[in-house]
Amino acid sequence: MMTDLSESQDGARGVKPRVLVVANQKGGVGKTTTAINLGTALAAIGEKVLIIDLDPQGNASTGLGIDRKSRQVSTYHVLAGEASLSESITETVVPGLWLAPSTLDLLGIELEIANERNRAHRLRAAIRSLAGDEVIEPFTYILIDCPPSLNLLTINALTAADAVLVPLQCEFFALEGLSQLLKTVEQVRSALNPDLTIHGVVLTMFDPRNNLSGQVVADVREFMGDKVYETMIPRNVRVSEAPSHGKPVLLYDIKCTGSQAYLRLASEIIQRERALRAA
Repeated sequence: MMTDLSESQDGARGVKPRVLVVANQKGGVGKTTTAINLGTALAAIGEKVLIIDLDPQGNASTGLGIDRKSRQVSTYHVLAGEASLSESITETVVPGLWLAPSTLDLLGIELEIANERNRAHRLRAAIRSLAGDEVIEPFTYILIDCPPSLNLLTINALTAADAVLVPLQCEFFALEGLSQLLKTVEQVRSALNPDLTIHGVVLTMFDPRNNLSGQVVADVREFMGDKVYETMIPRNVRVSEAPSHGKPVLLYDIKCTGSQAYLRLASEIIQRERALRAA
């Protein structure tokens, strides 16, 4: 799996990666699409990125062209304690972007580890163990793609993360779903990860021709203030087509509006990170 990464990424050695969890308990909001394309955009501007696929459906893995037959070591094996995270990591078609793939086996992991005392901390321990590997933390960003539910997999991701990135579809019930997620984040902060923050909310599937989209944008910005990214991801057919070709949209069609939006989002996230470090 991960054989020559330490040689190719010497410049990133010693850099503690920023761990961002891409989460929303609602399905169909562009969560996996955001994880794939944000990771690609960050890699395109020079970051070294690992995507951890924690969704049993494995859509992030499929969308990055990783065939199911080749996922012999997956995030299931990592959480079950059968393999290290570095053993699960594989290269993608995107230079600078790696993936820890998912399989349907993850559906049963909650029952398997439910009685373990460290059940909520397994992913955090796996990420920290990268520092003890020959591939000493070559990543500058780790993005975790969660299932569309607030289960033990999502709790593991939130416990392991520095911050949460919330994709929010421009639809009528957007704020209701956001409120539920914010409550969960606060519970995890209180009980498991006191340093967890909200990095930002990215509005997805925005359609300027739809009056409702505009109203949702206004409502979310009023509710969340400057936590909402300026960049909005438009509803774009090329973004929808790309996963069926096993490619991020930036490889499928770099010039489309969706690709350009994800590049702007990546730049905005890096600007926020610089501001955080300077504070």
